[in-house]
Amino acid sequence: MLLEDTLAAGFAALGVTPDGGAAARYRIYFEHLEKMNAVMNLTAISGEEDVARLHFLDCAALLGMADFRGKRVIDVGTGAGFPGLALKIACPDMELTLLDSLDKRIGFLRDTCAMLGFDDVQCIHARAEEAPEQLRAGFDIACSRAVARLNLLCELCLPLVKKGGAFIAMKGPDCAEELNDAKRAIKLLGGEVEDVKKYLVPGTDATHSAIIIRKTADTPAKYPRRWAQIKKQPL
Repeated sequence: MLLEDTLAAGFAALGVTPDGGAAARYRIYFEHLEKMNAVMNLTAISGEEDVARLHFLDCAALLGMADFRGKRVIDVGTGAGFPGLALKIACPDMELTLLDSLDKRIGFLRDTCAMLGFDDVQCIHARAEEAPEQLRAGFDIACSRAVARLNLLCELCLPLVKKGGAFIAMKGPDCAEELNDAKRAIKLLGGEVEDVKKYLVPGTDATHSAIIIRKTADTPAKYPRRWAQIKKQPL
């Protein structure tokens, strides 16, 4: 199946209506990703159907779980732009920041955003625990996909979320152990688990999870700590 056909069927299965210009933008994104992946090792997934399903549609599933329209959103450890840029294409009415620790990936993302006509996407080269102070508590939604275990990830992401906002962690089918291990961290950082949504990635037999953590209190100023300490002494 072509990318466009796979996406059309997948969005229908998700019950999500993408922006009218999404198909053309996903095509541009895919072709640039395939081209640059040959020299930058951006993703292990390739080919129209697999990229459409395992990247674009997997990310777009979040649009059925939270309202991103008009929201300030940050994607922490975005890599090649997942989930943030894939979400922005389907729902352009969000103010998106992409954060990654590798400068060459940020360069790829800036070029991609320019090709897509997204001049309102902020691409920042920084480690999450060293993110500029002006980003702290500045976002309605923080999201992250395949970056770290939840107890570590919460310390990187929850400080960036404003009170009343949400952190959405994309995980595999069985996240119960990670959730249990992260209970203390979530509470200390001002969060509360609101929901765990399971979903089938369209066109596959893969079930994934989205853990939605509501920010109910301000994160203490001492968090996040340095990455070495976060890893050595998880909350």
